[in-house]
Amino acid sequence: MKTTYRLIGLMAIAGLTLAACAAPVAPPAQPAQPAQPAQPAATEAPAAPAEISLRWRTRPDNKEEADVYASISDEVAQKLGIKLTYEPGGSETASYQDVLRTELAAGTAPDVFWIPGTDIADFVQRGLLLDLRPYASATEGYSDSNYYPEPMFHLTYNPATGKTGEVLWGLPRDVSTFVLYLNLDLINEAGAPDPRELAKEGKWDWAAFKEVAEKVNALGGDIKGYGMNAWWGPFGAFMNAAGGGFFNAERNACNLNSKESLEGLAFARSLYDAGIAVPYGEDSEPPFRAGKVGMFQNGRWATPGISTVTFNWDVVELPKGPSGHMGNWLFWGAYVVNKNTKHPEAAWKVVNALTQPDIQAKVAARGTNIPSRVGEAVFAEFLKILPEKNNQAFLNGLADKPTAEGPLWTGSWPDFDKAMGAKVSDVLTGKLSVEDFGKTICDEAGKAFNK
Repeated sequence: MKTTYRLIGLMAIAGLTLAACAAPVAPPAQPAQPAQPAQPAATEAPAAPAEISLRWRTRPDNKEEADVYASISDEVAQKLGIKLTYEPGGSETASYQDVLRTELAAGTAPDVFWIPGTDIADFVQRGLLLDLRPYASATEGYSDSNYYPEPMFHLTYNPATGKTGEVLWGLPRDVSTFVLYLNLDLINEAGAPDPRELAKEGKWDWAAFKEVAEKVNALGGDIKGYGMNAWWGPFGAFMNAAGGGFFNAERNACNLNSKESLEGLAFARSLYDAGIAVPYGEDSEPPFRAGKVGMFQNGRWATPGISTVTFNWDVVELPKGPSGHMGNWLFWGAYVVNKNTKHPEAAWKVVNALTQPDIQAKVAARGTNIPSRVGEAVFAEFLKILPEKNNQAFLNGLADKPTAEGPLWTGSWPDFDKAMGAKVSDVLTGKLSVEDFGKTICDEAGKAFNK
């Protein structure tokens, strides 16, 4: 401690000498204080872990279906403790899958997205999808056998070895089959027989189907007997029902020019030639929902939108063709993960959560799909949804040897679909005869193999 002193001095001012006054006595010195230990710097609270943010996308058939998926997004996000943003796709000019491929190349694609079963091989072979097997193997309760075997064959197929079960490219979101959505008011007004009763009696075949369509169409004006949309599913069902199909049994060669495939295409052409179908290429769902179409061919995914109509409606299974079968499809699509996602484990958890029984039940309860999980209990719960409707028609389609939707591991499905779709469109719009279609189609579509 420093001692303070007052200085005593003399000051001369104008020749006068001032006597200095003595300073007050300084206080006694205080003993030295011990040095205080240095205080540690304040410890900052650990930073909260950054919130994981993921985007996911599906291709809804209509606004009502989009609302269904949006409604479960927050629930899954809360369950997993992440930020999850749902993006409905499909409104772009380019196809849904083409947009995804472009975004994946640019690094702007969502982390999780749905794609049709037909496109799994193409996305895998382009190196766009993350193999989820390591994450699934570490997940308690997971088993490939929880799902329909047809989708899982492709979702676990390793193109490098030609074996299944070694990888996991995604999980199936749902399954579905085609039905005919019926405007019962138009059918009754036309005096046509009830297709549901014909199906129960075993009389629902192509001839009966065409008769109902013709009678409804005879109501005149802008009423049409039948409508289907312009993609491979509807016209392919006619080919299948005749005993044909797109590919040979090994799925490594074109079968579009077979006698049976051409017979199915010719029957479809006859509906347009007779003027009883909504013109090919036009979306048939809006006129059906407006009460202008007697029978509309679509899958379970159309149910939420059609449930909003004001007329009396129901569904019936597809009519049987010359093969003795409906020619139906087992449709499926899968949730997959962007290979370049920054959060692969979280993305897997999203896929797994979206395909759990509770979430599938909530989606199915809104009428959107048939759960992709197997078991009689699943069927029983499905039949409780919209119990006043003929839900059994969808299950009848599943039971009648449907052709499973699937990718081409031996070629390029997008290229095959492009070549086939363009030529079928020419046939169904009257620009090309069925005979001329058969002469050249496999020369063109066959180029898609071994790519």
